[in-house]
Amino acid sequence: MDARRDIFQAIADPTRRAIVSLLAVQPMTPGTIAENFDSSRQTISKHIQILTECQLVRQEQKGREIYYRFNAQKMKEVSDWVDQYRKFWDNKFNSLESYLAKIQKKKK
Repeated sequence: MDARRDIFQAIADPTRRAIVSLLAVQPMTPGTIAENFDSSRQTISKHIQILTECQLVRQEQKGREIYYRFNAQKMKEVSDWVDQYRKFWDNKFNSLESYLAKIQKKKK
């Protein structure tokens, strides 16, 4: 199944990030997730739906209950994207540090 939503769109919302944080600790039912927020259960269900559509969370049926669990493998997309910028900025800061050291030597 292809992701219907972009993972970055999903994690842009603070409530969805909080839901992911909860599910990273343990699987939960929608009701248990909703208990952690002041929003309505319907609003939390919409957030869970978005997270499910981008495959950041997966649902699992256990008897009559549906549990949602965090899909850590999907978060790798975010990590890979951030890494390219981390390398870019590391290089820029290293260059700046070298330049500033060079200037300091000239002043002495």
